[in-house]
Amino acid sequence: MRDFRNLTIWIKSHQLTLKIYNLTKSFPKEETFGLISQMRRAAYSIPSNIAEGCGRNSNPDFKRFLTISIGSSSELEYQLFLSHDLGFIPDTLFKELETETIRLRKMIFALIKKLDE
Repeated sequence: MRDFRNLTIWIKSHQLTLKIYNLTKSFPKEETFGLISQMRRAAYSIPSNIAEGCGRNSNPDFKRFLTISIGSSSELEYQLFLSHDLGFIPDTLFKELETETIRLRKMIFALIKKLDE
């Protein structure tokens, strides 16, 4: 069993989740059950699936949960894009969060590849 708290991808995904929670506090209240909820769910799905995968007994199981994390990061990337286009996120913050999300996804891909070796 792996300790997810020691994985850089988990640490970075947890930090990104905290940023998304703070960011969405400023979104319009009518988005509470829409975009806010969806973004938060996609964000916390990334570290949650990494943690769950770490609790599995095999690399194939771990890789399956890492793949789910990749899907959640792609979902979050689109939601950031939508939020930016709706005027909820300023340009500089959007670029920062988009870059962070893409970088995290690449790190998860790299770990999956390493598990295949």
